[in-house]
Amino acid sequence: MRPIFHPARMIGLIACLALVCTGGCTEQPDSAKTVAAYEIPLPTGADKTHFLEILTRAAEAYGLHVEGVTATGLDRMSRVSPVTFHATILRAEDDGEPIALAMDFRGHIGRVWLCFFRGEDPELGLRFRNALVPMIESAFPATLPLPVMSGGTIPSATDLVRTPSGYELDPSAAARYNDGE
Repeated sequence: MRPIFHPARMIGLIACLALVCTGGCTEQPDSAKTVAAYEIPLPTGADKTHFLEILTRAAEAYGLHVEGVTATGLDRMSRVSPVTFHATILRAEDDGEPIALAMDFRGHIGRVWLCFFRGEDPELGLRFRNALVPMIESAFPATLPLPVMSGGTIPSATDLVRTPSGYELDPSAAARYNDGE
């Protein structure tokens, strides 16, 4: 894994994640829609390093590539919105198609949200997700699923209610989401 920071690309990914993960109203291509998401508590630097190692090991097993943002890059990104972790899993090093994105930001610092996208090759994404999630849950047992709306978005952290089995959309917030979930 080679930590990289491309300012334009990272700002674009932040904007994309904000739309994908907070019920943005812009229509997305099917390949960019979120199909599954999890919250992984990573309060320490050691936790984040271990999580990145798990992501990298799993990605390499499926011929995927991980781009993690360096501390300097995170500082730059935090000028837009606070962030302490950001990694993108891509189909290939020279391919801009994200398979998954792991990031914390305003509203859930220290609680990384891992979003899996449908992608151009949904079967590859599914195999990768089915292999990765048990590894994460084993290393970080407090991992919880996040609800994904039918439009492929995740509600804002403020619109979620924690339950013993994960998060659910707060019924009082349902009207803010086009699909009414």
